[in-house]
Amino acid sequence: MNSAADSPFSLRGRDLLVIGGASGIGAATARLAARSGARVIVADRDEEAAQQVASEIGGSASARAVDVTCDASVAGLFAGLEAEDFGLRGLVVTPGINVRKPIVETSAQEFDKVVKVNFRGAFLALRHGGPALRRAGGGSVVLLSSIRSVVIEPGQGVYAGTKAALVQLARTAASEWADAGVRVNALAPGVVETPLTAPIESRPDWKQAYTAKTLLGRWASADEIAAPAVFLLSPAASYITGSVLFADGGWTAADGRFDPFGSS
Repeated sequence: MNSAADSPFSLRGRDLLVIGGASGIGAATARLAARSGARVIVADRDEEAAQQVASEIGGSASARAVDVTCDASVAGLFAGLEAEDFGLRGLVVTPGINVRKPIVETSAQEFDKVVKVNFRGAFLALRHGGPALRRAGGGSVVLLSSIRSVVIEPGQGVYAGTKAALVQLARTAASEWADAGVRVNALAPGVVETPLTAPIESRPDWKQAYTAKTLLGRWASADEIAAPAVFLLSPAASYITGSVLFADGGWTAADGRFDPFGSS
């Protein structure tokens, strides 16, 4: 009988880094990856929260501090891992912030802040993480995009722009690193119960409007986004690179919810 380690969905023996792993989708991904057999490092600007997640995971999981907006901090993170003989085979990059304002009301400083975290942070992670993945003999990268990379609403201009940019960044890295056996994909969630969406969930009318946009009629939990992330990291996704996987409850599949035939 084959063991769980023989499963193409297993991450056993793989070293994985989750940047933004202290909360939300990042924390859920770190937990599930560890359950799937990976040795996980939880990296976040909030080192105390990252340590809490690593402690909950137990085993060989550990935490590191990193500021994705700082080139030196990201470079130091990967240099430190190399010094510890951490053979990076998987990288997940989740940090994201939003400023919900119309374009003409968004300041240049707010624009810079969102771009710096959402897009520049992912770029720095790839810039410094790519060589580590090459040295390890290949691996998989997952960048957290969003349904906002393809659909929009008022007040989402800067955030949506960064999430669309992440898709192209993932595709570019996939084309540049394929020869080294490194796969790079983007994961695009819909509405997910995380700290980022807490302001929406606090308003029943707003939450219901978003709920109604999904075909499944509900929001996702962070665990439901962690599962496709871990899939993309696993050997089961060995022929998937340069792609965008939508985990949005059907949001982007339907052009409105009107049913001319009525409910069946």
